Amino acid sequence: MMPTSLLNHLWQSTVFAAAAGLLTLALRKNRAPVRYGLWFAASVKFLIPFSLLVTIGSHFEWRAAPVATPIQFSAVVDQISEPFAPGAPAPVSAKKASAVVSGPTILLMVWLCGFATVIVGWARQWWRVRRAMRAATTLDLKLPIRAMSSPERLEPGVFGIFRPVLLVPEGIVDRLTPAQWQAILAHELCHVRRRDNLTAAIHMMVEAIFWFHPLVWWIGKRMVAERERACDEEVLLTAGDPEVYAEGILNVCKLYVESPLACVSGVTGSNLKKRIRAIMTERVAGNLNFAKKLALTVAGMAALAAPVAIGVMHAPRLLAQSIPQSPPPPQMLAQNQPKPTSEPKPPAQDPPKPEPAFDAASVRPVDPNGLITVDFRVSGGRLVVTNQTLDVLVRQAYNVKYYQITGGPAWFNSDRFNVEAESPGDPSREQMMAMLQTLLADRFKLKVHRESKEGTVYALTEMKGGHKLKPAKEGDQSFIRTYRKTPPTEPGVSYAQVGQNASLAQLADTLTNLMRAPVTDRTGIQGTFDFRFDYGTDDAPPEAGPPVVTAIQDDLGLKLEKQKGPVEILVIDHAEKPSAN
Repeated sequence: MMPTSLLNHLWQSTVFAAAAGLLTLALRKNRAPVRYGLWFAASVKFLIPFSLLVTIGSHFEWRAAPVATPIQFSAVVDQISEPFAPGAPAPVSAKKASAVVSGPTILLMVWLCGFATVIVGWARQWWRVRRAMRAATTLDLKLPIRAMSSPERLEPGVFGIFRPVLLVPEGIVDRLTPAQWQAILAHELCHVRRRDNLTAAIHMMVEAIFWFHPLVWWIGKRMVAERERACDEEVLLTAGDPEVYAEGILNVCKLYVESPLACVSGVTGSNLKKRIRAIMTERVAGNLNFAKKLALTVAGMAALAAPVAIGVMHAPRLLAQSIPQSPPPPQMLAQNQPKPTSEPKPPAQDPPKPEPAFDAASVRPVDPNGLITVDFRVSGGRLVVTNQTLDVLVRQAYNVKYYQITGGPAWFNSDRFNVEAESPGDPSREQMMAMLQTLLADRFKLKVHRESKEGTVYALTEMKGGHKLKPAKEGDQSFIRTYRKTPPTEPGVSYAQVGQNASLAQLADTLTNLMRAPVTDRTGIQGTFDFRFDYGTDDAPPEAGPPVVTAIQDDLGLKLEKQKGPVEILVIDHAEKPSAN
């Protein structure tokens, strides 16, 4: 028979995992890292019994006044938290005594066999990857981690936990286009930043210990799916073209073998068909709003606090003294009285509020002939900027578009820099951008001011014949995405703007970037729609497509009316190249 404490731990961990699964369903339209974190918490719960937290809580003594009738609530909690609580042992005959004793021993032997089978299987796969590492040669890719080229036909993957190494098959650079290769590298570096190998190794330990529980293996599959989706989302945010990225993944799948271990993060994991569909048709999901963050915080605190509270209720109670103490003598009271002073204290003044700033930051210029990858990432109190101009840093810090910036030195949008900065806790993006403003003022001696001036603005209105927008299907993901239609080798450039389940306000925001001037939705049309319009650039040949204004008239039945109006401008008064770190 299985021990009662283990049975309690298994059903409690199962319920916890089911609750995490329900939360992932509720957050399916949010970013994949959130769902990955929930599944990882469900995995770690198998390593932390609630009974351990109850024991910790039971070490806290607390005071209580003496009462006539003892409270029985803790006993009720015990019965709820331990449905398999042992009762009085039933009498057994001498013939059955040996069977009762040998039952746990048999279960232990079965568990050891399963544990050993899992460990041996993973050790063989690990030895395979290790053999590929030993046969590999160093590869200079100018990456923040070491890269090696292996003759094995394994997919590109990150090997190692604390000192990761990017292991790529020989000749892969010649089999992919430069854009595809950069997208694959961005995916692998995302695994490094997220520490996916470490979390995968922790879950592999859970799988080895609880190999008999099918839910543990299912959690592992969900973790792999969400971590790959999380990396896909980050690549789409930084690299851009979904077609190039999807083609790169498909080419790797066709040419190389998937990584044999979950703790060696590759690029082809999870359901490939779903991933490609998500890359090509779904927008990057939104961040958690305040309500969802609060709900997750409350749920996490409740999961930890409830068993500790149960333990506190079992802690020994210290009865408060019921006999009042005699008051101190008047002489002592007189000695303890503060002496009056004739000089009143000046009113306290609040110190000046400090400017928000990072705890640590570094700014380094980039060799124009070196780094190719570009990145701007804010996560968990950490800012990482790779190969970006001061123009991009200012736009992000002050939340303005490029047409809203005027002034600046000659190198403002040509010289590139790497920035790394950290702040304690988990500040919001708005707080991080305020810190970035302080960093720019300190290191670049940046001085700016805002002003409003009259300029060109556009009003998006409906044509007399009515619009040509198609109502969106209920439940579709919402996005507006740009597709390049002409290959880079051909003259002229033409694009397609595809919108799904998008509002006219979202369309106006997209047109703001295309027209390089503010566009305001004045159609009065409510709801969400599916649409597409094709257009070419000013220097494209006629067959490439009409410009934006004509394209939305022909394809959407909408028009852009050019007007004059106030435009908010950020003026760069002064900027210098950054000082040394």
